[in-house]
Amino acid sequence: MNAEGLVEVVLPGKVEPEGLQVRRGAVPVAGPGQVLVRMEATGVSFAEQQMRRGRYFDQPPFPFVPGYDLVGTVLTTGEGVDPGLAGTRVAALLKVGGWSTHVLVDAADVVEVPDGIGAAQAETLVVNGITAWQMLHRTARVRAGRTVLVLGANGGVGSVLVQLARAAGVKVIGTASARHHETLVAKGVVPVDHRTEDVAARVRELAPGGVDAVFDHVGGRGIVDSWQLLAPGGTLVAYGTASTRDDEGSKQWPVLKLLGRVWLWNALPNRRRAHFFNVWAGRALARNRFRARLRADLTQVFAAYRRGEVTAQIAAQLPLARAAEALRLAESGTVAGKVVLNP
Repeated sequence: MNAEGLVEVVLPGKVEPEGLQVRRGAVPVAGPGQVLVRMEATGVSFAEQQMRRGRYFDQPPFPFVPGYDLVGTVLTTGEGVDPGLAGTRVAALLKVGGWSTHVLVDAADVVEVPDGIGAAQAETLVVNGITAWQMLHRTARVRAGRTVLVLGANGGVGSVLVQLARAAGVKVIGTASARHHETLVAKGVVPVDHRTEDVAARVRELAPGGVDAVFDHVGGRGIVDSWQLLAPGGTLVAYGTASTRDDEGSKQWPVLKLLGRVWLWNALPNRRRAHFFNVWAGRALARNRFRARLRADLTQVFAAYRRGEVTAQIAAQLPLARAAEALRLAESGTVAGKVVLNP
């Protein structure tokens, strides 16, 4: 059954994408509480782009196998796991380890993928879908009829977020370069070109009283604009520091600076809230609660996909052995949606 052997992509250190290494080995055996998943689709997320530069906030020491999430079929189950799970297509959020043909995952961390959703389609919705759902419905709690601003509305998280927001009856203003505007308009989004327009001025024209939430993955100096665009009672959700991706120096500093700002803004009596969203928050303290929430939210995202409220935006599909090419493509900023890797 496992005669094909294991193939995985290793990030050996701070390297250009071409420095990724392909390693072969024996297929691992599921231990107690684990399942062995044969990967069918994994992806390139912004995290891997930061990790290869050594700039992801809590990445493991080099060398390691990247891969933030995956979709695949359970091959075997370990001791204490329902043997009936074998043969089931599942999704899992991993942080690292997904760029491999065979991956060991705790059985409690896998979420069943409903029938009728292909592996690549499901893969576009795992980390991006969970992040978008939780920011919209758990962190900002935006209600129907309100208006939000989504930076990078054509990106991996942004494209799912704008669709979930529209499905919830929320008005959306989204930033993207001009070539993505037609797609955004088709999704019911009011587009703003962040390259040629003064975003803050344009948003003030569109929402004179301010917006009810801003979702900002860019960080850096622009975060002040995001805060100032909020209406009274509004929420800023910062979920990244993309503006510092290529910087040198401490990888912790941009995040700590952002956390400091968030803390300060929340301490001021101004009827607005700021959050730094981290999809892993709460996992160390309440693992079972974290798992239950993740399962519930990803199930909601899959249901939204099946209802046609969310599309799976696949930018490209490449074999695992061409991970360097996939990473280059994802980093180029020329594609919309998720770059997916298949075994």
